[in-house]
Amino acid sequence: MTVFAEGRCACGDVRYRLLDAPIVTHCCHCRWCQRETGSAFALNTVIETDRVEVAQGAPEHVMTPSQSGHGQEIVRCPACKVALWSHYGGAGDKAAFVRVGTLDNPDLCPPDVHIFTESKQPWVLLPDDAEVFAQFYRGPDVPRLYGEDGAARWGALRGR
Repeated sequence: MTVFAEGRCACGDVRYRLLDAPIVTHCCHCRWCQRETGSAFALNTVIETDRVEVAQGAPEHVMTPSQSGHGQEIVRCPACKVALWSHYGGAGDKAAFVRVGTLDNPDLCPPDVHIFTESKQPWVLLPDDAEVFAQFYRGPDVPRLYGEDGAARWGALRGR
């Protein structure tokens, strides 16, 4: 078994492994992510849920609202309450949106795309060559943003 990365919550009660490279990494600047993280954005790397392995502990699952109206299921440590990943209504429980900051080496997952930049904090400066979308990107952008392999994996988990 190949392990791409490992991560944990703040207290260390829950540890997990990513068993493959992620499909794509989103830097989301929406107000919901700002509120949820208490920061200017959320950095989530997307991977198939069956490629996330809980190595230690038993995370809890909490349902919360989301900007889309579909809601999200947050998977977090029951002791320190740090969110480790989420499942969003649009992708269902087949895709895990892993919080990059919980990885032991978060440098492995820099953002591939910045989304919902219409609500980005004005003091957050993005690189000139960054992929930027005022809201969420559309299907035709997926192959360019995800690459051929990532687009195929995303299509497979979405049943396409």
